[in-house]
Amino acid sequence: MLRHIVALTAGLLASSAIAHAQDAQQFTATLKAHAQVPAQTFLAPPADAPASLNVSGRFATGSRIEALYGALDAKSGLGRPFPGQPLQGFSGIRSLGEDRFLILTDNGFGNKGNSSDAMLMFNIFKIDWEAGRPMIEKTVFLKDPNRVIPFPIVNEHTESRYLTGGDFDPESIQPVGDHYWIGDEFGPFLVEVDGEGVVQQVVKTAPGGTEYKSPDNPTVSVPNPGTPVTGVMTQRSGGYEGMALGSDGATLYPLLEKPVYDEASATFQTIGERPVLQLLEFDTEAGAWSDTIRYYPLEDATHAIGDFNIIEGTRALIIERDNNEGDPRDESVEKPAAFKRIYLVDLERADADGVLEKIAYIDLMDIRDPDGIAPRGTIDGVFNFPFVTIEDVDRVDETTIVVANDNNYPGSVGREAGRADDNEIVLLEVGDFLSAE
Repeated sequence: MLRHIVALTAGLLASSAIAHAQDAQQFTATLKAHAQVPAQTFLAPPADAPASLNVSGRFATGSRIEALYGALDAKSGLGRPFPGQPLQGFSGIRSLGEDRFLILTDNGFGNKGNSSDAMLMFNIFKIDWEAGRPMIEKTVFLKDPNRVIPFPIVNEHTESRYLTGGDFDPESIQPVGDHYWIGDEFGPFLVEVDGEGVVQQVVKTAPGGTEYKSPDNPTVSVPNPGTPVTGVMTQRSGGYEGMALGSDGATLYPLLEKPVYDEASATFQTIGERPVLQLLEFDTEAGAWSDTIRYYPLEDATHAIGDFNIIEGTRALIIERDNNEGDPRDESVEKPAAFKRIYLVDLERADADGVLEKIAYIDLMDIRDPDGIAPRGTIDGVFNFPFVTIEDVDRVDETTIVVANDNNYPGSVGREAGRADDNEIVLLEVGDFLSAE
């Protein structure tokens, strides 16, 4: 049975029902800078990695292909497998100041079964905004040489035990002290690593003592037809898509990408007939889950969130998106992107059920670019971000945010039909939005 135990003040409860009923106000975003990592950017594995990881994407089509570029992607026309590890799929970001960014790479090629030769990593980038060029300062590959992970991994019987997309699906990252915490979709788990990517612990999701599991959890077996599912189940690709770090520098707020399955009603969770996503709390110092659960309300049941970062106090940014891609101004696109927004919320502004109020939003399909900064995507002074997965947002300063896409290399073609999407990183001027009340 799902629970919602929400710590709120009496005054907040009295006023939140009215606030939540109000529509979020739209604000304007203006393109300030644009940079991109070309889609076909590859990294060499570390010297102590298994030789098999010198090639990636062997299983991306669902069956083994050993010949380089032996299978063509239907959307982009690019061949797989590739030599090296693609620097693709930015799934989490944190601004480190002075144009430096911590950026997490996604799990590989879309799911657990086809990503066992995609190495898990994060990078520190320094971006030259005038040149539109991100430069890597440091690459950190994740590994488990001390055998901390409590289940078998793809590289179980190697000395270095590098992690792959067959082990975890990393979708969010936060620096805590000199370590990093990563939110995973497969468990869903929280994974702590040190500065060199060595796993320190893997934390099960268990708020209030009830464990949450996804269909990709390594302890889950597919039941026989008709067998009831027990416990709390997250959807496949519905684990921790976003995870914010509290202003105390120790509390993590993992946010599920999709509604959980409610066994009692045999439906996916709603509150007041509105689909909601669970927002949990974890104390990294105590190593304990809070009983407090908040809820982020989706505008549509088919939507998902892309990223979540606290920007000051309890105020935060959340990306909400549809599953479409392509520019709606291009009449050849059959089902173009329509809903790509960034919402401003406050963790202390919720109703009696713990459902967060959406204070304001910007529309990533309607970004002003009067100076023609963008190399592609601007028509009549309007730039857009028509990617299926937009998974990165953080505040850079009091008036600026950074936004980036997960390009799902090589299968997403949101910017241009038939051309694999690059990893685009943009700065947006949104001062009025960030100060909205």
